[in-house]
Amino acid sequence: MAFREINAKMIEATVTPGQRLFSQRGAMLAYRGEVSFTPNTAGGQGGVMSMIGRRVADEDTPLMTVEGSGTVLFGHGGHHIQVIRLTGDTLYVEADRLLAFEGTLQQGTMFLGSQGGVMGMVRGQVSGQGLFTTTLKGHGAVAVMAHGGVIEIPVTPQRPVHVDPQAYVAHHGEVRNKLSTALGWRDMVGRGSGEAFQLELSGSGAVYVQASEEKL
Repeated sequence: MAFREINAKMIEATVTPGQRLFSQRGAMLAYRGEVSFTPNTAGGQGGVMSMIGRRVADEDTPLMTVEGSGTVLFGHGGHHIQVIRLTGDTLYVEADRLLAFEGTLQQGTMFLGSQGGVMGMVRGQVSGQGLFTTTLKGHGAVAVMAHGGVIEIPVTPQRPVHVDPQAYVAHHGEVRNKLSTALGWRDMVGRGSGEAFQLELSGSGAVYVQASEEKL
């Protein structure tokens, strides 16, 4: 795996010839070796349509292409970092939570309304994600950022998981999600989103939850 966790807020990436990494612009802290950093607007292997999708979705977080031979230290804003290993499945995550990911992964966007119709779109607004989310698919590692650390919770057909939308970080696998209300509409008058809404995730995979309700 290209990433090694130095501590809760820093990772070290190994860059080898012929293998690219992508990182959030401004996330490089230090490096050793012959390493180049080039602005990238196409976002991994997603191509032009992926780029257009991110611009429409306001998911256009600037990326850098990292190439060469050496090691790079990454961190950003003092946020906690979680490294997630994908083995052929798809990770769903906000673009601004992406610290770095391997170039073997294909980046795209997904319309939240496709997972739950109108409630899917409401979910995006409640969680602060907007109407779209970023997808990373294939084999490789992803480093994501969060407030206060992250816990991975398995999702199984027998045991769905309910999450506060604002504590949600990402999920992967064959997972379906829907927004539900923990209170009746009459009870929610005058309340913020908070526990009034819950994300229910079911299927087979995992969800990542941060120890905070604060958006990056």
